[in-house]
Amino acid sequence: MTRLDLLAGCALPLAMLLAPEAAGQVLQDRPVAPPPPAATPPAPDQVDFSAGSLEYDYEADVVTALSDVRMFRAGERLRADKVVWNRKTGKVVATGNIAVTNPQGDTAYGDSIELTDSLKDGIVDNMLVVLDRGGRLAADRGTRREDGTISLDRAAYTACSVTDSEGCPKEPTWKVTAVQVLYRPDRERVYYTGAQVHLFGLPSIPLPKFSHSVGEGNASGLLPPVIRYDRVNGAELATPYFFRLAPNRSVTVTPHIYSAVLPMIQANYQELSEIGAFSITGYATSSRRSDDLSSGFTTTTERAFRGYLEGVGRFQLDPNWSLSASLRMVTDRTFLRRYDIWGGDRLRTTLALERIDRDSYFSLAGWAVQTLRVGERQGQQPVALPELDYRRRFTEGLLGGTVQFQLNSLALGRKAGQDTQRAFGSARWDLRRLTNWGQEVTFTAFARADAYNTDDTAATAVVNYRGLDGFQTRAIGALAVDVRWPFVGSFAGGTQRLTPRLQIVASPKVANLRVPNEDARAIDLEDSNLFALNRFPGYDRWEDSSRATYGLEWGFDLPGFTAATVIGQSYRLDDRPTILPPGTGLSDRFSDIVGRTTVRFRDFVSLVHRYRLDKDGLGVRRNEIDATIGSRSSYVLLGYLRLNRDIDEVEDLQDREEVRLAGRVQFKRFWSAFASGVVDLTDRSEDIFSQSDGFDPIRHRLGVQYEDDCLTLGVTWRRDYRTTGDARRGDSYLLTLAFKNLGR
Repeated sequence: MTRLDLLAGCALPLAMLLAPEAAGQVLQDRPVAPPPPAATPPAPDQVDFSAGSLEYDYEADVVTALSDVRMFRAGERLRADKVVWNRKTGKVVATGNIAVTNPQGDTAYGDSIELTDSLKDGIVDNMLVVLDRGGRLAADRGTRREDGTISLDRAAYTACSVTDSEGCPKEPTWKVTAVQVLYRPDRERVYYTGAQVHLFGLPSIPLPKFSHSVGEGNASGLLPPVIRYDRVNGAELATPYFFRLAPNRSVTVTPHIYSAVLPMIQANYQELSEIGAFSITGYATSSRRSDDLSSGFTTTTERAFRGYLEGVGRFQLDPNWSLSASLRMVTDRTFLRRYDIWGGDRLRTTLALERIDRDSYFSLAGWAVQTLRVGERQGQQPVALPELDYRRRFTEGLLGGTVQFQLNSLALGRKAGQDTQRAFGSARWDLRRLTNWGQEVTFTAFARADAYNTDDTAATAVVNYRGLDGFQTRAIGALAVDVRWPFVGSFAGGTQRLTPRLQIVASPKVANLRVPNEDARAIDLEDSNLFALNRFPGYDRWEDSSRATYGLEWGFDLPGFTAATVIGQSYRLDDRPTILPPGTGLSDRFSDIVGRTTVRFRDFVSLVHRYRLDKDGLGVRRNEIDATIGSRSSYVLLGYLRLNRDIDEVEDLQDREEVRLAGRVQFKRFWSAFASGVVDLTDRSEDIFSQSDGFDPIRHRLGVQYEDDCLTLGVTWRRDYRTTGDARRGDSYLLTLAFKNLGR
């Protein structure tokens, strides 16, 4: 079947896909490349060939091969309809459906080719080069040199598909045309002279002289630019340049040019070794800064140096030992938001040495926190050095159970706040058994001894968090039994599971308030900690009541559909006073009712609903929904959270209500629109410190994007509704443009 036969079924004619000066060639695929050599290749100076028929002129010493001619020599392969080989001059002329493949896998096609008998060099008319790692080069005329270099005149390059879904020719999304192109397979790079980028068939970007990589590895060169506009900094152009220092080391330098402020420089260094990798990034500029003129902390608006340093690394020293670190430091509290680098409210720097094996864990770590919250004092932020944790598990333990020991110590220091040192040792025994009736019974015994030393407790505003000055000790103990009784059966064509659960925990009174509370402040009853031995999130507080916790788990499975729910409540067996504040759901003898429901339908619907109901009037104290509906191309994300716990005196447990929305709609094959937004619905009835009126947008994004196999093009509009110092509210716009196999 000829190439014209293959295209006969297409509705559109074969388009000439190059600029007029290169119209003699197209970027379409040619017939398949020659097959690989036989299992036993010929000697380097020997030409191995096959053909349908062979003619030999003894007087002229000319060999003519006809009909599906295939030649192989030293990794070079040739296929053609006809090959004329002059053995005296070494000249090889091939015509008809020509394909020449080099050892790297690149294939050159043409109408006629004149080669030497090495098959490595020659001149090709109407040349098409299909690169092994993607991309096509086409030209009126090309020259293959002895070293594999290909020189092309009036040529074009693209990494895009040149056929549509029905196999018909189509204009590539982008292509580069040039007066002259040089392809160096030894460097895996293409060099252009007098080039221009064509986008959607229209000439757009002139590039008088440039080059790019076509290999899998990284190569030095420009990366895709970033174009942005916002109210504070004006128009922004960022043009990253990638420097390949070695196969395992690189530097990327990105100058950011603004129309309204001074430029900013960004640099990133990355290195990969046999035991790990690390990356460090820095930003530096000079501009006017103001954290918050009403806070009383930083009020300067003078021009000053501003910057940010971020690093991350991990090294696997051996199969068990590893070292990891992260570094995050900034000169002021609003720099990251103003320049749209990061939007969080705290930066954390960490260093950790860990050892993990089958039955033990060891960690020696340290960390420091830098606050970005306006009005919060940096001197109150803790530095942990060191933090030590060791755990050991014995699977063949006492009475057939599993025993786990833990040793932990922590030293927290603050420049202008409370200092705390803590150490404890604990032991836990668990025994799991199945009864003849199918119940799963777990017995647990727990004991812990704590030692604390505290200074400057008066610097902590919340009294319940302070503890007593000086050295304090504490003993903790608990016994528990947990019974689960699963029932499994068929229902409505599927399988359902119904599992009642009962847990009883007995724990003597603990002197909680004698020691500080650094890590167990944000206590809240939810489905994840309903059956926990200690429902405080950290080590500094222990729930010392004896209690019974009961609940029900249910699950249902059908092909492509699953549903699961859990609901439960606890009851304190004693009437001793509790340190749990009102509104946490645990302050009374009967706790609030908590639950979670999960529904999933294929990959189209995913829904998670968490809730907490007041034990007295079933008022909703927590209502949280996370839903994803749609396919990969078009979907909606919905998040809603309402905390209505009526807690006023604890700073870490403020109520909140917000909604998060995001979505994407693919309205054509390669075109999609997307949007996202966050709205604060909190009002003063939920949080007396809230400044929201009950509907306060925080930020939103709206954009449109084109993405196919070789191009990403998009425009995004974002609006921030809050001003913090020089990070002001307003609109910003981002243009995204990325070419496959360009700007690597």
